[in-house]
Amino acid sequence: MTVSGNQQVPTGSTAATDREERSVGELLGDITSNLTTLMKQELDLAKTEAKAEAAKAGKGAGLMAGAGVTGHLALLFASLALMFLLDSWMHTAWAALIVTVLWAVVAAVLALRGRKELKQLNPKLETTQRTLKEDVQWAKEQKSSS
Repeated sequence: MTVSGNQQVPTGSTAATDREERSVGELLGDITSNLTTLMKQELDLAKTEAKAEAAKAGKGAGLMAGAGVTGHLALLFASLALMFLLDSWMHTAWAALIVTVLWAVVAAVLALRGRKELKQLNPKLETTQRTLKEDVQWAKEQKSSS
């Protein structure tokens, strides 16, 4: 209720009264506080998404490193195979060639899997982008309703 002269005039619900009596400064303070909280939450979400993508990148990079190591071993065994071929011990040379081929196959499989993992990376942080758009829409609605 509000007092007008000597009469008391009912104004409706207290929530409506509270809303009407809030100053622009209080409203701006609330909006600032809400935006601060929102930005902190958005940063936390971005950090979480970035960590997940970094883990995927780490797995792909690890597989690529494995391909590099096995490729080095393939080169080592190819060199040994050539050495044994020149030594004219044919059975030993063929054995070295078989091992070389096996290491080359392992290197190819690891390289293909690592490439596949790296192609599946999604550095766009889609969830964060979506929620930021929602936040902008919410802020526009708050501005227009004030």
